[in-house]
Amino acid sequence: MSRPRVVTLFVALGLIALPFADFGLAGHDPTATLMRMLSGFLRPDFGAVESIGRAIWLTLAFAVAGVAAGAGTGLILAPFHHLWPVRALCIALRSVHELFWALMLMQVLGLSPATGVLAIALPYTGIFAKVFAEQLEEADQRPSQVLPPGTDALSRFVFARAPLALASMRHYTLYRLECGMRASAVLGFVGLPTLGFQLDSFFRMGDYGAASAIMICYIALIASIRLWMRPRLVPLWIVAAIATLAVLKSPPMGSGALMRFLGHDIVPAPLREGGDAAALLEWLRPLLTSEILPGLIATLLVAQIALVLTGALAFAGFGLIVPRVTGRVGRAAGHLTLVVLRSFPEYMLAYLFLQVFGPSMLPAVLALALHNGAIIAHLLGREGESLLPSLRRDAPSGLSLWGFELAPRLSGPFIALCLYRWEIILRETAVMGLLGVATLGFYIDSAVAELRLDRAVVLLIATGLMTAAVDTLSRALRHGLGTGLGRRTRDDCC
Repeated sequence: MSRPRVVTLFVALGLIALPFADFGLAGHDPTATLMRMLSGFLRPDFGAVESIGRAIWLTLAFAVAGVAAGAGTGLILAPFHHLWPVRALCIALRSVHELFWALMLMQVLGLSPATGVLAIALPYTGIFAKVFAEQLEEADQRPSQVLPPGTDALSRFVFARAPLALASMRHYTLYRLECGMRASAVLGFVGLPTLGFQLDSFFRMGDYGAASAIMICYIALIASIRLWMRPRLVPLWIVAAIATLAVLKSPPMGSGALMRFLGHDIVPAPLREGGDAAALLEWLRPLLTSEILPGLIATLLVAQIALVLTGALAFAGFGLIVPRVTGRVGRAAGHLTLVVLRSFPEYMLAYLFLQVFGPSMLPAVLALALHNGAIIAHLLGREGESLLPSLRRDAPSGLSLWGFELAPRLSGPFIALCLYRWEIILRETAVMGLLGVATLGFYIDSAVAELRLDRAVVLLIATGLMTAAVDTLSRALRHGLGTGLGRRTRDDCC
């Protein structure tokens, strides 16, 4: 299948999905709400925020500890990623969103530091193992091949393979720390003491000035990450994060919570009651028809519309950061816009839009498209800048440069980036159910709230299978189209 046909197919699927999507405003007056929010955002009230420094530090501590644990475990698994049991484990880990991990871990560990760290570390282990394995495969294999016969596998890895991939691993880990800080902030929406918890509190009170102060601090923290996270300071950051979380107090959980969770709570009800396979199928049937299938359909609808809008925004916006397209002032403004949009997690953006438009699919689609569109536009813009020296001397500037020189050359990377983000958009779409959108996350959240954890586990498995299927399809399409990316651009998109 050719590239134009793939793009046409995805756009057609998005258009077909539109009539079935719920974009109602639910009786809200978006203009009045938006004006109240803008009024508060233009007058940030830092004085109204108590202990903002503590919230910032805890956001950072959860991110550093979770990413460090995920990177360390992923590095151990990376040399064995080609083995199907390890690969299947990594797919399962990364297919479940951090918020879903947090909801399940809270049943065992409560609102403890371990819940926040593991909620980040578990999916990141699967992600790091996959990316590190690819980076090891792409590194020069000749040093490993010339080692004396009989050299053990550990020595080959430590002395001949890992050093050659160290630079790309370090770069990707820094990028993943930025993602971890977004995940850490979002975990505040389920009760952990990060910036998301304070943001949620101030929005519920209608204090948009204080909410604006929180968001400004968050953007500053993300934007300055390369200034304060230096390689030589990494051990100190990890030690400080662990020391902070070790003394963080949390409500105690009852004894035997883990054994009760594993041996009773997540076991399907018919099996707990001594039922047979027929009883299990009877239990699964209404779950499949009334929750899994509607949730899957809604998740795919939102994700497909969001993917098409993501592509449109990214393709139209990548020229914003190319100086010969927009000029220096335009590039600075475009860069700032993309930094802000890609810094806010989809869940947080959807939460903001929810205050304006009410509970429908519209906040989810807008949040997913703006965040992912900004990421792809940023990566395409960087590739566009790298193409400028290779253009002919009489190449045009402005929109002509964008339309006739850069866009045709970047069509392959553009499709590849969209396909890379497809799986991520799907994962994020599922978790939008926690905000009331009728995706799979809505049914998972309801099952957890009702302490029907066996149903929640089945829904999580359905979510993971859906994500894995889309990932497989995305890989097949990229391979068939022959679209490729530079290693660094690809890693920044994963």
